[in-house]
Amino acid sequence: MQNATHVVVVDDHNDIRDLVREYLEQQGYKVSVAESGVALRHLLERHTVDLIILDVMMPGEDGISLCKEIRTSSNTPIIFLTAMAEDADRIIGLELGADDYLVKPFNPRELLARIRAVLRRATSAAPARATLDRRVVRIDHWKLDLGRQEIVGDDGVGIPLSTAEFRLLKVFIERPGLILSREQLLDLTAGRTAEIFDRSIDNQVSRLRKKIEENPKHPTIIKTHWGGGYSLCAEVAPE
Repeated sequence: MQNATHVVVVDDHNDIRDLVREYLEQQGYKVSVAESGVALRHLLERHTVDLIILDVMMPGEDGISLCKEIRTSSNTPIIFLTAMAEDADRIIGLELGADDYLVKPFNPRELLARIRAVLRRATSAAPARATLDRRVVRIDHWKLDLGRQEIVGDDGVGIPLSTAEFRLLKVFIERPGLILSREQLLDLTAGRTAEIFDRSIDNQVSRLRKKIEENPKHPTIIKTHWGGGYSLCAEVAPE
C-alpha cells in the first residue's frame, strides 16, 4: 500500500471514521483519520495527502473554517460530509473550495464513486503537468499560470485561485466567446448535473469576477447572458 492513494477522514464521530476507513482500505486506499482540526493539521504536517473527507459540523472548529484555511495554501481535493439539507449551505462549502459534498447518512459506495470522480477531475485539471506547469496564458491584462493556479496582473503580483475558480476559468479560456449555460459549466467543472435552485456557478463566477474584473458589478471579461449563462469576452493568447 506504499503507493496507494492517501485519503484522510476528518470527523468527530468515531463510528463514521471507522466505517469509512474500513471500507476505503478494502478498496485499496491508504486511510488516515482525524477527529478534529488540530489532529488534521498535525497529520498534514507529517504526510502527503491526496484527498480529504471533511465533516462540516464538528464541535469547536467546523469543516467550513478548516476548508477555508486549507485552501489558502493547498489544492488538495476536499469532499464535505454534511447533514445540512439546504442547497445554500452546501454551496457555501463549494464556494470556499470544496470539490464535492455528500449528505449524511450516505452509502459508502456512493462516497467511493465521489472520491474516484474528484480524483479524476483533479488529475484532468492538470494533464501532462510537465508541459502545463510552464504554460502561461494571457487573458486581457492578466496572465494565468496553469501550473501554479494563480493569475498575475500587470503589477507582477500573483493572486491565487481556489480549485473551483481555477477550473471555471480554465473552462472559459478553452471556449472563449462561447456562451455556456449554468448546467454546462457545472458539468464541465464539477462533473455533476445541476439541482433545482443550484446557484453554485453563479457564486463561483461572482468570486472570480472579484479577482479579475476592474469593476465586478460591470464585468467586461466574463459577461452574463440573461437566460443563457456566461461567456469569456476577453482575448485569450499564449504568453
